[in-house]
Amino acid sequence: MTPPVPAQPPVSALPPAPRHAWLERLQLTQFRNYASARFDVMPAPVVIVGPNGAGKTNLLEAVSLLSPGQGLRRVGYAEMARLGGDGSWSVAMTVHNGDQRYGIGTGVESEAAARGATGRSVRIDGEPAASSALAEIVEVLWLTPAMDGLFTASAGERRRFFDRLIASIDPSHRRRVAQFERAMRQRNKLLEQPRARPAEFSGLELQMAETGTAMAAARRQTVATLEHTIAVRAGRDPTSPFPWAGIAVRGLLEDHLADAAAVEVEDAYRQRLAAERDRDRAAGRTLSGPHLADLVVTHGPKLMPAHLSSTGEQKALLINLVLAHAELVAAERMRPLLLLDEITAHLDDARRAALFGEILATATQAWMTGTDRSAFAALEPHAQFLSPN
Repeated sequence: MTPPVPAQPPVSALPPAPRHAWLERLQLTQFRNYASARFDVMPAPVVIVGPNGAGKTNLLEAVSLLSPGQGLRRVGYAEMARLGGDGSWSVAMTVHNGDQRYGIGTGVESEAAARGATGRSVRIDGEPAASSALAEIVEVLWLTPAMDGLFTASAGERRRFFDRLIASIDPSHRRRVAQFERAMRQRNKLLEQPRARPAEFSGLELQMAETGTAMAAARRQTVATLEHTIAVRAGRDPTSPFPWAGIAVRGLLEDHLADAAAVEVEDAYRQRLAAERDRDRAAGRTLSGPHLADLVVTHGPKLMPAHLSSTGEQKALLINLVLAHAELVAAERMRPLLLLDEITAHLDDARRAALFGEILATATQAWMTGTDRSAFAALEPHAQFLSPN
């Protein structure tokens, strides 16, 4: 059983991406367990093999800092510094995108660490830059063991996963989410003040309505484009060991947009926020909005909710979803870097072969880790093998 391809797909057929992003050099200084290390690679897939605790995931985390934000572990930057050091660390990388070559550096300087700074600095070709500028150069996607429980985790985990997915296609989505969350935090603080004036709420609620509706619209659009990509993939390989996923996003604004114009949804949400101030004040937080939406995933061939599927089926569904996402990013923007931590764990021979076949067919520079080199035997002639130390 394969999903039907929409009669009027929101994206065209998915040709090879005109731009191919890949990492050539990775240099670490006082980062995690690395005092100093350098790795030079080619565009081919990279396999990092070593025992547990050797620093394999640390290398992937360093590469993930090519994206805005806190990387694949989502931890504070202070945690990335090597134990016993002065709190400073740096990651330097050389990245190719098409025929362009960039030198990118990021880290925390010792002075910043000493004063407890919570951010990181970014330089592109030697010039200071905002981390958001990285999204214009390279896109990094990842799948880690911590994500294996995505379908049984909280709605917040799935929502953050989906919002990151959207941002890799539309980088401005990060700004929308940040603006909404900032306005909501300010409104929540006002709720604590019994003498706060209605006019103080109105401006924040208008901003929440505008950015929240834009967030919800972006989520619905991404569901449509990703559904099309999933359908194309399923039609291309109906017997894939990675089952196709049915996806939907459910939430107050997302559901309202199904049968109303954005301007109507905006106005209705603004009015709702105003009407619910007393209720929200009693709760101490905003109880309605896009910050409570959920990504609903089903096992397509079985028409079964993903959270009711077996552990193996959930992992296979997640891999297919990540591969479809990578294909969509390649079609819309650029061929991304793909970070796959301990990816062969719990995959049988058929699924390993299918995964490696997709990676090689798309010419993606995938960075993979594992403890057993024999699990990557099919990649021996095609990949670069690194030791973390």
